[in-house]
Amino acid sequence: MQTIDLRQAIVMRVQENSTQELSEVIEESIGADERALPGLGVLFEMIWQQSSEPEQSRMVDSLYKHLHHSENANPSQ
Repeated sequence: MQTIDLRQAIVMRVQENSTQELSEVIEESIGADERALPGLGVLFEMIWQQSSEPEQSRMVDSLYKHLHHSENANPSQ
């Protein structure tokens, strides 16, 4: 019996999804039960690994601005 880890399970679950379906998975996971967070983390990890340094810098800048300049920086509110 083959054992798969959480990353593999998440990738296998969405691997055959269309771009529309992937978008829906993300949209439905944001703000949902915290059990969705590992899945979003795996998807973000995949994006991060395939992004250029300028794209990574833009994502970090966006996150920084959200954390430091937004009233909604606390996601649990």
